Amino acid sequence: MPANRAVRLSVGAAILLASSSLNLAYAKPFMIVGLDEKTLWDADGKAILAPDGKDQVLIVDLANPESPKIAASLPLKNSVVGPPVNVDIDPTGSIALVADSVDVTKDGDTLKQVPDNKIYVIDLKANPPKLAATITGGKQPSGLNISPSGKMALVANRGDNSISVLSINGTDVKVTDTIAMPDSVAHVMFTPDGKRALAVRFPANKVSMLDIAGDKVTYNKIDLPTGQWPYNVVVTPNGKIALTSDNGGAGSSDGNVDTSSVIDLEANPPRIIDRVVVGDGPEGLAVSPKGDLAVSVILRGSNMKNAFFYKKNGSVSVLKIDGKKVTKIGDIEVGGLPEAAQFTPDGKYILVGNYLDQDFSILKVNGTKVTDTGKRFKVPGHPASARMSR
Repeated sequence: MPANRAVRLSVGAAILLASSSLNLAYAKPFMIVGLDEKTLWDADGKAILAPDGKDQVLIVDLANPESPKIAASLPLKNSVVGPPVNVDIDPTGSIALVADSVDVTKDGDTLKQVPDNKIYVIDLKANPPKLAATITGGKQPSGLNISPSGKMALVANRGDNSISVLSINGTDVKVTDTIAMPDSVAHVMFTPDGKRALAVRFPANKVSMLDIAGDKVTYNKIDLPTGQWPYNVVVTPNGKIALTSDNGGAGSSDGNVDTSSVIDLEANPPRIIDRVVVGDGPEGLAVSPKGDLAVSVILRGSNMKNAFFYKKNGSVSVLKIDGKKVTKIGDIEVGGLPEAAQFTPDGKYILVGNYLDQDFSILKVNGTKVTDTGKRFKVPGHPASARMSR
């Protein structure tokens, strides 16, 4: 979300249940959602901070995508600071990771945002799901991704220009290496074969390629020029192209259109082959498991009432993927300050988290046609991030 939004919350070990009997390891599809209750904005878009203590991480049962149900709630810190991908679920649905990007702390009589360094490991096999471990990563851990094998995770540390490499063996998660980068990284994403990853360096306007061999991750110095302020990245299921969200406004809207850069991953070396105009302030980004569609979530200044470009609601730009040709085919209005977007594993629905409205828009997919069902899924707070089971 807006790059200048920082955050915090305290961790309780107890787990609050909304459904006591669901064994989530076998209840796919489900979604993990991070709620941030520490950050709102005034009419000029300036952050209004609240003390920590009310954030939650939700586990949502999507057996019926048009009628989601909250299966469990854990009182863990979460933040709207950074791209809405600071959570992820491993391919087996056994564990989830949550990066706690920033804290809100007292500074005299006021509150301020400061970087945190915690990564939470959630045991999804437990009934109910529970916090299994808290590990220390880099400074301001943000966008993260678990590998296709489920044995490794990469975490972008915005505060110290690095990427943490995590080994995963069940709930035993350890930091095994730290990759130094030239500047701040917002998000990092594996390719489907697990042999490479893409790191978006938003202040440098670049995507950097990482090589992965076994448990070794190497920054190979291949840097690709995106649009301004790349904030998020996804890779198509066939591994042929990647798309970025080029935010354009240093993590917020500014009234100008922005782009999604198209990366040809089959080229040697990989290269940018196109830019698709989306809207003002893209952040959330998702690609269909079918590989024929993607959606870019557009802020449209919806947290900045005094701005000339203010819109009450954000939108979703629908992108058609035909081979390596990506075309914008429509826009769908959603709610206030939309953040995360996620396709269900069958590709038939898209859920879009509306931060200000405290709900999710539920969109239906039929071929390449996306429509709003008109249904909203209410959550008990502000959805800052989300990720779907695979």
